[in-house]
Amino acid sequence: MSIPQQVTKVHATGNDFVVYADPDGRFEPTADEVRRLTDRHFGIGGDGVIRLAHPHDVSDLSSAQMDKCRTGGAEWFMDYRNADGSLAQMCGNGTRAITLFAQSRGYADSGEGAEFRLGTRAGVKTLVALGDVDGLGRGVFRVEMGQFKRGELDAYEVSIPATIGSARGTFVDMGNPHVVAVLSDGTSNLPDVDALDLNTKPVVAPVLQSDQNVEFVRVDKVDASTGQGKATMRVHERGCGETLSCGTGLCATAVTLCAKTGVECWTISVRGGVLRVEVNEAVSTVRLTGSATLVGDITLL
Repeated sequence: MSIPQQVTKVHATGNDFVVYADPDGRFEPTADEVRRLTDRHFGIGGDGVIRLAHPHDVSDLSSAQMDKCRTGGAEWFMDYRNADGSLAQMCGNGTRAITLFAQSRGYADSGEGAEFRLGTRAGVKTLVALGDVDGLGRGVFRVEMGQFKRGELDAYEVSIPATIGSARGTFVDMGNPHVVAVLSDGTSNLPDVDALDLNTKPVVAPVLQSDQNVEFVRVDKVDASTGQGKATMRVHERGCGETLSCGTGLCATAVTLCAKTGVECWTISVRGGVLRVEVNEAVSTVRLTGSATLVGDITLL
């Protein structure tokens, strides 16, 4: 078995992961092992598996990616896999979960204001520990999510099998691909966000060869005078299905809402909690702030 005997369950606003440290580079998981661990009936259960490893111990990384980790000051790498065993370029909630785990094991500095540079397949991300934050919870981290690329607004049609209606969606690249459908702006005749059946995978047209995460969003409040907005989001993640939260999906949502409303700071509610997303439209960057929670250590038999 290429999984250590001791693993840990962590979640970040309900996006849950099986995580473990591999400082010696001996435990790179197979796709079958990931699927077994994340199975919610026969395994531990989770939206994915995260191995905390040094960049040179992650077999799929190119020399250019390892160089980025080195120049970006990232000693540790988030080796993330979706629940179906596939590799993932990026997971915003996963960065907070693995950083909290790294702090608990002494691989990262802890305490309010502590910084951690984390390598990912979408580049080096910098996290800052904020402690407890009113409205966001305990164990809160701010993540500099880096550059985004947004496509033409409403260029895609999004539908859900067995659900009447469709919506227009906007492509956003957050290091992984997203299509964001805003249901409250007059471009949709789908049911309200809370009434959607996301047990089935949404259909996006034109088809994206890479597949994509799909976010469904309702704008709840916009205050142009303060530059603040509130929204509600649900997400269907490729390789996982519906999850209670998706960090890159929250960022893609805020990027889309910013383009539609001009408001750059959003408080977004998902089924797993509340997070804050700040868009800097001028330089095409985005920042995500939310909590993470250690659930428990598990010994595999």
